[in-house]
Amino acid sequence: MRVPQRIAITGASGLIGSALVGHLKSEGHTVQRLVRRATVSSDEIQWDPKTGYVDIEALRGVDAVIHLAGVGVGDKRWSKKYKSEILNSRLLGTTAIANAVNEVKPQVFISASAIGWYGDTADRQVDETSPAGSGFLADVVVAWEKASEPAKSAGVRVVNIRTGLVAAKQGGAWSRLLPIFKLGAGGKLGSGKQYWSFISMRDEIAAIKFVISNPKISGPVNLTAPTPATNAEVTKAMSKVFNRPSLLPVPAFALKTILGEFSQEVLGSARVIPRVLLDAGFVFQDPNIESAMRTLATK
Repeated sequence: MRVPQRIAITGASGLIGSALVGHLKSEGHTVQRLVRRATVSSDEIQWDPKTGYVDIEALRGVDAVIHLAGVGVGDKRWSKKYKSEILNSRLLGTTAIANAVNEVKPQVFISASAIGWYGDTADRQVDETSPAGSGFLADVVVAWEKASEPAKSAGVRVVNIRTGLVAAKQGGAWSRLLPIFKLGAGGKLGSGKQYWSFISMRDEIAAIKFVISNPKISGPVNLTAPTPATNAEVTKAMSKVFNRPSLLPVPAFALKTILGEFSQEVLGSARVIPRVLLDAGFVFQDPNIESAMRTLATK
């Protein structure tokens, strides 16, 4: 992305969005954030995912639209109501943006997705050619990606970025794990044999910029490191990098008591390979879990 572009982003205040906005601005790109209130500056565009409204005129002329908005799957216990919020926040938002993209026709539409597409893979490797799995999150992701189809029907290049577990202090799984580890109370979750397909924040941002600038890439793209790690390996790497013991494993029954249905996702296994990125020549700065943890420790 050497040539400055005008880029519109939903979810700009979220974990990935806030980091991405800063990087894009530092490279000279013009970033416009979609907000759900009346705009107060020229770098904002109003939208309302619940009603489907997007200020089309303000969106015209953008080179790329990046859609990252959606409630966090692990933010609350999975009640029937919250599961509905998880689904609807993705379907309504993506449908609204995809319809707007259909009208303004930017060069590329980057739409958030997740490795939840694959369900529980146990120790089986999967990549972008693998079929959807089963379970609540897999069903959500299938519907989520389908909602981007209005953009595809307009001939816009659409990339569905299936992001894994982002290693960041500001949010996500590691923001919860780090305080525990720093107290010396961290340990493997359940059996520890389940695979975690992670990605460092700097690789996440670099990968998004890479797919924007590569016109040959479209469709699903896994944003995960090339070497998924078991939860036991993650625990070992964190213990080494942060110089803390990992003595207290958390049994599966305790996670189920604390997290409810969401514990199935924590205890489940996702051994995901970023085949599209690797084949396109993307170079990971943090290809393994120890490198990702060292980057996390210094950021």
